[in-house]
Amino acid sequence: MSTPQSLGRTAATGRKTTVLVVDDAIYSRVALRRILETEADFEVIAEAENGVEAVKKYKLYRPDVVLMDIVMPEQDGIEALRELVSFDPKCRVIMCSAIGQEKMLTTAISLGAKDYILKPPVADKIICSIRMVVSAGQD
Repeated sequence: MSTPQSLGRTAATGRKTTVLVVDDAIYSRVALRRILETEADFEVIAEAENGVEAVKKYKLYRPDVVLMDIVMPEQDGIEALRELVSFDPKCRVIMCSAIGQEKMLTTAISLGAKDYILKPPVADKIICSIRMVVSAGQD
């Protein structure tokens, strides 16, 4: 039998887990949205193409999780993460990065990112990471 959390819903409220997808590449945002909404029943509440937009949309929508690329124009994921954690120390951010950016991932984790996934993203890893981060935040 499926539980609400296994369907992409928060255990506490039974509502869909909301996600803000942040990536400068539209094809990445589209692919992530498809994975999150069709394979896990999460709700992509908003999208952003850089860190500046991510911070604005986080403050507006207050998603359960932010899935954020590190390398973006205007403001990268590291700087956006700093702003998000400063605004909301309990924010749950999962960083996305290409292989070769391990130093930036280490920095992101030290700044408060809850997890990271490598690009190209694998659906099962994304879903497991979001579920883990949401479950940990409910304790």
